[in-house]
Amino acid sequence: SIIRRQRQELKLLIAELKDRDRELNDMVAVHERHIQAWEDDRQKILTLAERCSLLTSELNERNAVIKSLTKKLRVLETQHNDSKTTLENTQQKFKELAQKVADSSLHCQALEEKNQSLHCSILELSAKTSQLQAREQELLTMLQLKDKALIETTDQISEVTSKFKTLESALHAAKLEEFSRNREQQDLKLTLNDVMVQVNKMKDILSEKMKESSNHQEEISHLKQENGCLRSELILAVEEAQRKDQLYQFTKSKQVRIEKELSSLRQVCVKQQRDLHFLHINLDSSDDFRQ
Repeated sequence: SIIRRQRQELKLLIAELKDRDRELNDMVAVHERHIQAWEDDRQKILTLAERCSLLTSELNERNAVIKSLTKKLRVLETQHNDSKTTLENTQQKFKELAQKVADSSLHCQALEEKNQSLHCSILELSAKTSQLQAREQELLTMLQLKDKALIETTDQISEVTSKFKTLESALHAAKLEEFSRNREQQDLKLTLNDVMVQVNKMKDILSEKMKESSNHQEEISHLKQENGCLRSELILAVEEAQRKDQLYQFTKSKQVRIEKELSSLRQVCVKQQRDLHFLHINLDSSDDFRQ
């Protein structure tokens, strides 16, 4: 009866050991799956860390590019301001030159009017001299015809000659003044030509400055568009890095939970190993007892 009872106990113990062995195998399989999952998570975390480092380096490069572009944009803005100031200065000089040209044209017009008036006075004086010459001819004929009125006519002739001399001196002075006016008019025409040449040069310089300023404005708009694109890319990269950081936090919390479960499973395994060791000891003692 004792042996029978011990056999039944041994059968029960063996069945229980088989159940425990099966449970241990299941736990080992689960533990291996957990370890494999933990290894996969670890590899994913490593790849995420590498990608995070790559993204941080790329972000630093983009920041450097943005800084260089902002510096270039500031330089271009200063150049645009300088070109704007030079354009304003050239416009002011062009206005001054245009004013000078207008003044010189008015002066030339006044000189032409004065020259016209002098020409009219010269024509009047020439008409008077022709009249005086005719009068002198008449007086000479009268002298030839009238010998008696010689004294009276000589006085008149002296007066007329004195008037004629004064008229000749006035005509000579008028001619000299006309010559000086013509010379001054030629000088003014030369200065006007020089001023017009300078005005054309300033117009060419102004057109070049306008082209250069338009080119600068196009380049500034292109750089602003590129800066906006880079900023949008930077914002997307930051959002992606934040999402990856959240995933990393989630994986980290999951890893902590898995480690806790592993520690609990290890404790359970240790307990089961102790129970198994205790059962082996009991089995050895029952075999010894049976022997």
